[in-house]
Amino acid sequence: MKKLTLFLVIYACVFSACAPKRDLVYFSNLAQQTNGEKIQSQEVKIQQNDLLSITVNSLNQESNVLFAVNSRVSSADNSYKLEGYRVAKDGTINLPVAGNIRVEGLSIEQAQGVISKELDKYVKKPVVDVQLVNFKVTVIGEVNRPSNFTVQGDNINLLEALGMAGDMTVYGKRENVLIIRQQDGRRVMKRLNLNEQDVMNSPFFYLKQNDIVYVEPDKSKAIEYSTGTRVMPVVVASISAVAVLITAVLNR
Repeated sequence: MKKLTLFLVIYACVFSACAPKRDLVYFSNLAQQTNGEKIQSQEVKIQQNDLLSITVNSLNQESNVLFAVNSRVSSADNSYKLEGYRVAKDGTINLPVAGNIRVEGLSIEQAQGVISKELDKYVKKPVVDVQLVNFKVTVIGEVNRPSNFTVQGDNINLLEALGMAGDMTVYGKRENVLIIRQQDGRRVMKRLNLNEQDVMNSPFFYLKQNDIVYVEPDKSKAIEYSTGTRVMPVVVASISAVAVLITAVLNR
């Protein structure tokens, strides 16, 4: 009987020791005080299939109305769909009067300058404002609310995206977050370690439109949810119950 009890104790100790030790703290190697490092954010470049909201202000009110496109249009079911000037496969947008203007590969500020220069031929002193309407990122894997997220503006970093997704679960591997990006017609993938301070200097720390963030689960989740592991507590409980019953019978 003592041997059986000893076996159960040893089994419980060994099983608990199998769980790997993990660092759940972001930037765990960060010093208590930093010297205020320069932010390495990157400008978002306009890509094919982007949707642009373009506002033109000039001395001619009729011209302003001509170029206006509402970025949010209500549909029959009271939901909203995005509207704007779509960047075509050849990298251009088609504006009234001005025609096709190439904007692919330009930053938002550069696009404003190019469009303003083109419209200056038809409109007196135009002031152009360009916004990226369909800037979205996708966060999946070991987060609390995996989903697609539409971003207001054109600047979001990895921590902000994870915050929108409700942060990682305890099973999320902070040391191995995968970023999937479409870049120059190619799919580029990069793994980031959020336990390290230097990750903030990575060009992938600031996300771009249509980026996918995948948080990989730790092996402990696979172990916990495997069939054998789920059955084992029942087996141990059954053995314990039998041991108690035998002890009670022998002590009579």
